[in-house]
Parts: sequence; C-alpha cells; structure tokens
Amino acid sequence: MLGQAGMAAAAVRYLRSAGSPTVASTVASPVEALPRPDLRAVGEDERAPVAPAEFRRVLGNFATGVTVITAPAAEGESAPAGFACQSFAALSLEPPLVVFMVGRTSRTWPLIARAGVFCVNVLGADQDELCRGFARSGTDKFAGVDYDASPVSGSPRLTGAAAWVDCTIHAVHTGGDHLIVVGRVEALGTGESEGTPLLFHRGRFTRPGGDQDAPGQPPASTTA
Repeated sequence: MLGQAGMAAAAVRYLRSAGSPTVASTVASPVEALPRPDLRAVGEDERAPVAPAEFRRVLGNFATGVTVITAPAAEGESAPAGFACQSFAALSLEPPLVVFMVGRTSRTWPLIARAGVFCVNVLGADQDELCRGFARSGTDKFAGVDYDASPVSGSPRLTGAAAWVDCTIHAVHTGGDHLIVVGRVEALGTGESEGTPLLFHRGRFTRPGGDQDAPGQPPASTTA
C-alpha cells in the first residue's frame, strides 16, 4: 500500500510537472498518473464516525451544479477522457484557480493526469442524459456526443454546455479517499444554455423552477 511518504512524493511529482502554466511545458512534461488501486488505502484514523449512507443522505441536501471533466487523448491513447463530477468549485481569482475532487480509484483520472490539462463543462438543464453517460464506466463515453476542442488545452468542449473552463493542472492534494485537483484557468466562456444549469439535489436531477427527474445514476461518479 502507498503510505503517506509515497503520497507526498507523488504530490511533489505533480507539482514539478505542472510548475509552468504554459500548455507547451505541460505537454513536454506531462503530469504523472498516480498509482491505482493502491491509492484506495484509507487509514483507520480517516474513517468517519458516521455511516456512509447517512453521510450521503445528509450532504444530499446541499444542491450542486453538475459538470463533465474532459481531457484530450493522452499519449498512447486513441480517445479523449471524461467523467461526470458534481464536486467542482471556483477557488481563487488571483491567480484564477478552480478545483474538483475525484476518487482515488477512478479509471479516468490517470488519463487526465497524463494529459496534464482538462476542461470543465458545466452542464445545461437539458443535459441529464449526457451526464448519465459520462457517469458510467466501461463504455465509450464520447459515442454520439458532439464537441469541439477547447482553445488552449484542446480538451473536449461539449456542445450545449452552459459554460466551459479550460485549465492546466496546477496542483493535486490528497483528501481521504479522494484527490483534490486544482486547475489554473487558461480560458473560459459560456454556451448556448447560459443561465439554465442542471442541478443535483437529494439524489435527483433538478432544474430551475423545481422540475425534477426520477432518481437515476448520480452525477458524482468520481470513480468512473
């Protein structure tokens, strides 16, 4: 199992690889993917004194937006990478930084880490099915999905998204059974569905005005 010293060394490798904000340097020195599944190890002192189901139930009262994190095909890969994520937030104005969380056992994260860049696609109110597709593992997530290349990183920018944020990986930290990924914003913009975001609340997709979908595959598929 990878101990705290190993995790610290891995974090240092990330920081060194992502030290320059330019895309050229990121491509020349791609961010090294963390080992998997060794990162799944969680110490007894990290375990919460509450049941996971209760944790999810209570925290589900906090409504969130829904995003899809994408990256261009890493070296040796034939297709881009992407996964659904609701744990995204703005972090800093100066410098412009954003953050998202991903499970240590994610199958997609090593591909994004190797690319060294990513694009956050903020989903619009009518993109719940698109979200479900990116929350599944073991499928071609981009089959039938319309997108173009974001202007700086070349990451997939999904058609119809409410907004997009093009980033280089700035830093990666550990947080329990997840990784905290900090991205430096290189470019951003809004899309056709600006102002009508897709939301997730109490296990359901919701839309402005209170419309709800039936419960389904949750967007927070941080292990996909």
